[in-house]
Amino acid sequence: MTLNTVALELVPPNLDRGPEQTCEEARKVLRFAAEAGIEGRIRHILMPSMIAEEDDRPIEMKPKLDVLDFWKALKPELPGMAGLCTQVTAFSDEAALRGRLDDLTAAGIEGVVFVGVPRTMADGEGSGVPPTDALAIFRDEVPNRGVILIPTRADEIGRFNFKCDRGATFGLTQLLYSDAIVPFLTEFAQHSDARPEILLSFGFVPTVENKVGLIEWLIQDPGNAAVAAEQAFVKTLSGSEPEQRRKLMLDLYKRVIDGVVDLGFPLSIHFEATYGVSAAAFTTFAQMLDYWSPETP
Repeated sequence: MTLNTVALELVPPNLDRGPEQTCEEARKVLRFAAEAGIEGRIRHILMPSMIAEEDDRPIEMKPKLDVLDFWKALKPELPGMAGLCTQVTAFSDEAALRGRLDDLTAAGIEGVVFVGVPRTMADGEGSGVPPTDALAIFRDEVPNRGVILIPTRADEIGRFNFKCDRGATFGLTQLLYSDAIVPFLTEFAQHSDARPEILLSFGFVPTVENKVGLIEWLIQDPGNAAVAAEQAFVKTLSGSEPEQRRKLMLDLYKRVIDGVVDLGFPLSIHFEATYGVSAAAFTTFAQMLDYWSPETP
């Protein structure tokens, strides 16, 4: 069972913004999609469960609306779209996590990405269920079970293969600002028989990134030269004029698609506008989908 989708990420609003913020975001999505000519092409909304991380986050993390409540408010506003979400497992025991997953799937969430501890903690820390255990435990409860895939991370091939063995049906890549996913999946295909669906993630970079640096912070991996190159590309994007920015992102998209489309993995596309949806972001996304989309034979 594959998602075969174009998913758009929407972050739950801060609690102090109220439900009207959710309806406003939904209206923006529909308007920008129609203006960009991709009305009806977005089939899933991906909602991240946000948890506090480092204190040096460029934009302060404030309490967010719960993903389940966010989706219940969004769903009536976005007809024809289904939900995906991330779920932190490492701080919930099995009974609590089972109840949570039952609630998510009952509300129409079609896929869940199991997430562990924040990067300030080591794998396996946390009092609850590790993501790799959750993959196996909840095979029957959640048909589409996802994990995070970071192609630039050390030992990621073995890590990803283990997650597939445990029951992952798809991998959600970290935001891609290089074509590192191409050699990664090429090598993975040589070492593993697993062919999970890959949700390739592309994020729009607005000019404000030059001042704030949120995307650069999100993808950071100190000491990793591959990530340093991606951060440099993000800086180039944020400092470019809109037309050049779109060209650079489209060129990257083409390199990634051309490199992975024939490797035998089902592919979906995940779009993110880290600073909020905008007409410029949707124009870029539309050009990318004109080149290739999951509906393309």
